[in-house]
Amino acid sequence: MLSDRREQQAVVTFIAIARITSAALLGTVMAVYIGEIASEFYVSLALAVFHFGLLFAAPFWGAVADVTGRRRAVLFGTLLLSAVALLPLAFTQTLWAQLGVRGLYAVFAAGFGPTMLAIVSNRGGDESRGRSIGFYNSALSVGDISGRLASGYVLGFLLPGETYLLVAALGAVAALGVVALTDPTPSPDVNPTLRELLSEVRSRLLPAVGDRDHLRTNGLQYLYVALALRNMTQKGMSSIMPVFLIGALGASEPTMGALLAVSPTLRTGAMYALGRVSDRVGRKPLITAGLVGAGLQALLLAVALGLPDVTSRIAVAALAFVVHAVTFSALTTGTIAFIGDVAPVDRESELMGLRTTTRGVGGVVGPLLVGAAADVWGWGVAFGASSVLAFGAAGLVAWRLVESHGSTGAVAGAAD
Repeated sequence: MLSDRREQQAVVTFIAIARITSAALLGTVMAVYIGEIASEFYVSLALAVFHFGLLFAAPFWGAVADVTGRRRAVLFGTLLLSAVALLPLAFTQTLWAQLGVRGLYAVFAAGFGPTMLAIVSNRGGDESRGRSIGFYNSALSVGDISGRLASGYVLGFLLPGETYLLVAALGAVAALGVVALTDPTPSPDVNPTLRELLSEVRSRLLPAVGDRDHLRTNGLQYLYVALALRNMTQKGMSSIMPVFLIGALGASEPTMGALLAVSPTLRTGAMYALGRVSDRVGRKPLITAGLVGAGLQALLLAVALGLPDVTSRIAVAALAFVVHAVTFSALTTGTIAFIGDVAPVDRESELMGLRTTTRGVGGVVGPLLVGAAADVWGWGVAFGASSVLAFGAAGLVAWRLVESHGSTGAVAGAAD
């Protein structure tokens, strides 16, 4: 039994690293490629398009996984199709081709997060959910490190078409790993017909007024709002970060890649450690601290702009990424564990997908606002103003969220 558990941890780790390496490499190099032919607004638009694709696709795939119980099939199919979607960029890299492919890629990439999170959460159970999620998120961080570090060198050694082929190949490798994955989550007793499946998915995406109690447990709806606000800050900044580091702070391309790797490097250990912490102190303190951290990172990056030399600017930027590493780890671990605590077992993938959707709302609006503000008023104003949203999200969670772990338990409508 122990051997099987470790074997499955290795499989999950392999899939997560390959998938996130591919995604991190794609996001970084595309930002630079678009920045070479268009303004900061279009650089930020690439991330906005990606999150727009996630908005509806993530809960859709999550609902399909819950209704059919075929989570491995959903994982394999969406991973493979997201890799195939990138192939046109091997032949053309015009602005609109890159934006269009990024959106199509998102539609299929959206299937990975909610489905895999439901498997990982269920594998941990009530007692060790935080640790299981922390381990998984550490694997994601390793992939993020790999993709960010590789981007600085890939940009100098490969042509754009070759780079996009590499990204697609890594995505296909992740799909192959699903063959060895086992799914411990319960499956429905009856296989639905196509009509029944579509009807059930529709009802989950647009639940009736009387069927929304699961969204109000322990103030869950306020967590989703807070995640949208926080992502307006975080994704707004990250959408133009490679261009900001090179163009505004004066970093070289390898230094840019190294700076972007600071956060995922530290998150590798922080995710696992904070997963254990969440099982001891609860989910709400971690969530609140994580939201505050996004605002602090934005302020530090705004301060870096005013420093007189490149070394000082890069040092403060590195500190901002350290803050992001710790607080993002806290937010992610606390949020996923919170949803796992309060979600009915037959809606867990759905609610994990809704997490992706609400983050996607911020991921669409944030890059557009921050990118436009950077164009009109400059980087400092754009980053400083965006921090207000993250601090507001922290206040909302501190006020309305009810702790889900330990003796508190799940309370339907407790925060209403």
